[in-house]
Amino acid sequence: MKSFTYEKANSPAAAASAAANHSNAKFIAGGTNLLDLMKLEIETPAHLIDVNGLGFDKIEPTSDGGLRIGALVRNTTLAADARIRRDYGLLSRALLAGASGQLRNRATTAGNLLQRTRCPYFYDTNQPCNKRKPGSGCAAIGGVTRQHAVIGASEACIATHPSDMAIAMRALDATVQTVRPDGSTRDIPIADLHRLPGDTPHIETTLSSGELITSVTLPKPVGGTHIYRKVRDRASYAFALVSVGAIVQRDGTGRVAVGGVAHKPWRVEAAEAEMPRGAKAVTARLLEGARPTKENAFKLSLVERTLGAVLTEAKG
Repeated sequence: MKSFTYEKANSPAAAASAAANHSNAKFIAGGTNLLDLMKLEIETPAHLIDVNGLGFDKIEPTSDGGLRIGALVRNTTLAADARIRRDYGLLSRALLAGASGQLRNRATTAGNLLQRTRCPYFYDTNQPCNKRKPGSGCAAIGGVTRQHAVIGASEACIATHPSDMAIAMRALDATVQTVRPDGSTRDIPIADLHRLPGDTPHIETTLSSGELITSVTLPKPVGGTHIYRKVRDRASYAFALVSVGAIVQRDGTGRVAVGGVAHKPWRVEAAEAEMPRGAKAVTARLLEGARPTKENAFKLSLVERTLGAVLTEAKG
């Protein structure tokens, strides 16, 4: 691990300012992803800013009937919250499908959204990776691609986003609140937070330099049946081959977001109009334009079958 300096932030604006004023600085809270990457020298921050003391550890109601989730709320706390379990069951189920109990006890809301890909070529520093070293190439293209993206990828990167929680947040139309180094704040719809790879896969979000996530807001509950189904190679502590997060209403309408298929949580609102017609119709619109490899083409039918199982479960 490379040497680095460290400080504890005493306010959100001070944390953001410190990040902007130090070259190659990183925020740290739970550290469940960042510390692993630092040990492998994939991440080599020169300065760490500890944000654990900023008080973003509460889940509070909003004036319009939703909930505001602090950026430092631990995944275990969020999944167990009675309001989340009752009104946003999709989120609770997605969180419980991720990682292990020990990691959920440490991992934070903001950190979960910002975790980096688990592409094995990204983690192998002997392999070229545009996400790790821009311009070096992508070893995954032409390599072993079973776990990789089938849609939204580019000639520079075919990695997938690993977060289960982000899939649920996308289906729930969450909004991310941030503070910037100048003290100004902004709201970012979850749909706009993560970027597709294009020619710059190392730029993974729309956050600007030093911008700090302070909370995530869920809108008023929409009701319906909430289901999260994750298909993986083993029953626990594994990332999704395909995951489907759905909210299904009594009339068959609803929302669908999919994981394991793209560089970001994948949702196509136009595809949701097909939900009363069934999984095949939804999948055709949802994955329109997909470009799978021979090794991961099975994901297209796996999405359809998994969504079909979800819709059948929703009907009781």
